[in-house]
Amino acid sequence: MASCCDECMFYDYDQDGDEYFCDAELDEDEMERFLRGLGGDCPFYRRGGEYETARRQ
Repeated sequence: MASCCDECMFYDYDQDGDEYFCDAELDEDEMERFLRGLGGDCPFYRRGGEYETARRQ
């Protein structure tokens, strides 16, 4: 499973903070594993992003 955030549909940009962030809905346990980097590749990765989604419309 890939973990390239640039291609993930949950990777979003915050104009106010001028930064990118992961917008996946994680519960407390999932967030802890994600922040600690446990489990290898990101289990929440979904290929997509703006351009991929726009092509389907």
